[in-house]
This record gives sequence, C-alpha cells and structure tokens, in this order.
Amino acid sequence: MSPPLLALNDVCVHYRLRSGGVLRAVDGVSFEIERGQALGLVGESGCGKSTLARAVVGLERLTRGRLLLDGVELPRLERRSRNDLRRIAWVAQDPFTSLDPRWTVGAIISEPMRIHGFLKPRERRLRTLALLEVVGLDPRRYWRYPHEFSGGQRQRVAIARALALEPELVICDEPLSALDVSIQAQVVELLRDLAQRFALSYLFISHDLAVVRHLCSRVAVMYLGKLVEVGPSAAIFGHPRHPYTQVLLCSTPLSDPTAAWRDRELRIHGEPPADVPLGCAFHPRCPRADQVAAGRCARVLPEWKRAGEQAYACHLE
Repeated sequence: MSPPLLALNDVCVHYRLRSGGVLRAVDGVSFEIERGQALGLVGESGCGKSTLARAVVGLERLTRGRLLLDGVELPRLERRSRNDLRRIAWVAQDPFTSLDPRWTVGAIISEPMRIHGFLKPRERRLRTLALLEVVGLDPRRYWRYPHEFSGGQRQRVAIARALALEPELVICDEPLSALDVSIQAQVVELLRDLAQRFALSYLFISHDLAVVRHLCSRVAVMYLGKLVEVGPSAAIFGHPRHPYTQVLLCSTPLSDPTAAWRDRELRIHGEPPADVPLGCAFHPRCPRADQVAAGRCARVLPEWKRAGEQAYACHLE
C-alpha cells in the first residue's frame, strides 16, 4: 500500500515570548492527505491554520514533529531539493499583495520556472500562455500588470503561477476571502476543474464552511493549535462529534435545525484564551463541558476516539 502524499506526525510550531513564556501556535497536529484528495482545514482566526500551512511549505520551522512527502521526511526549507520544492505550491490569501505590481503577469507566472531552470525560455513562454488559458484568462493579456485585472482575475494569475512547476499538492490559504461572493464561486469551480485535470491534492484553508463542504472530501477542525476532529466531509457536516465543530456549524446557515445532534442551540462567548488551558483546550468556552462528570474537561487532556471514519478528541461519548 503506497504512503499518503503528505503526512504530518505530531507537528508543533512554538514561539518563545519576551516574557519567557511559549506561544504554542501549532501543537501536536497529525493528519494525512492522499493523492487526489482535498482536505479542508477550518477553525477560528488565530487557531494556527496559516502557521501550519507555512510549516508545510517550509516558511516556519518545526519545533517538533515530522513532515512526510510520499513517505520521505521533508527537511528544512534551505535543505529541500528542487524536486521537493516543485511538488508543493502555494496560493496566498490576497492576490493583490502576493503579486509584484512592477511585473507583468507573464513574468510573474514564469518566474518559478526561471528560478528552477524548468524548460527553456521559449518553452516557458508557451507554458505561461497555456496556463493563462487554463485558468480562464485571455493569453493576449500576457503583458498586462496586476493592477489591470480584477480581484478574481488576479487570483487566477496566482493559481496559474502555483501550477507553473506541475505540483502535486497545492496549499490554498483562504484564497477566496478577498473576493466578492459571485467571484468566489467561479474560483471554487476552477479549483475543482484543475484538481480533476491535473490530479492535484489540496490543503484548503477557509472560514467558509459552504466552500469547504463543496470542494473538500475530508475536513480537519482546529482550535488553539490543536486538531479536535477529522473525518469525511459528509460525516463532519452531517453528524459532527466534537462540541466545537457543532458550534461552528450552528453559526452558519448550512446546518439542519432538525438534525439529531443539534439538541439545543449551541453558543460560545468571548475570545479564545491567550494561554492554552489545562485539560481540553476548548473547555472554558464549551457549552457541554458541564455534562462530563467531576470536571474532567478542565483536568485531563481528552484522548482521541473513533466513530466510523471520524476521529475526535473529547471526553463526551
């Protein structure tokens, strides 16, 4: 049996604070992405999603843990081979700030090929023109600058650049948040089409649960640097097990008010704490923590449980 395309084993990214404390931005995260699979990573702002994505591409150093690409451990960014660098691509959140305003879109898309010595100059230009067409842009706009495009068109340019080196995994860090709703739908369909056309895998970070449900076959839910639930998209949205996942779904119009798991209106109040509490990280805000006997939520770190293909970390059965 072949290994997954990407595997994270106990990945941690911690930062030393001037006060002497430690900020645990990512703390013991493990999951896998199979070939051709799209994994959606969801959670509140500040929970560590983007930091985790940056760690995968090598922009953040691991404090602990391992990143495996096809079963082979990925070293630090400066030690990665060109082949490793080519296999993982990145689409940033805001296309206006991620594209150099002084360069034409042709130069922007072909830059990765030039840096990696991928193809000859004439072949790079032909590939760039083909990529513009693939993402739905007129190749004749090769010499235009980013400011001459709309937000959705700029994001298409960013996607074309991500495809330049024929990657196997594309990390999308909230690629729709800077776009209008109507444009978001077009970009989502483009990402779906590209996944089928080029056999791409995605790590898709988003606050928009409707998009995650539409695009991703699996979902991972993150809170304060930790995963709290992982499973198939249909199972997560149809029968979430962790109270935090249930709260997220209750905050959107997606959830069915008659669903069996939604036995009462779930709400949380306040912001996530600055310091990760003992026991379950979610217990200070959890609307169901009082259902666990003897205050175990505040004292004991929950173990992972399985329910079919779902896995969740909670003391509740």
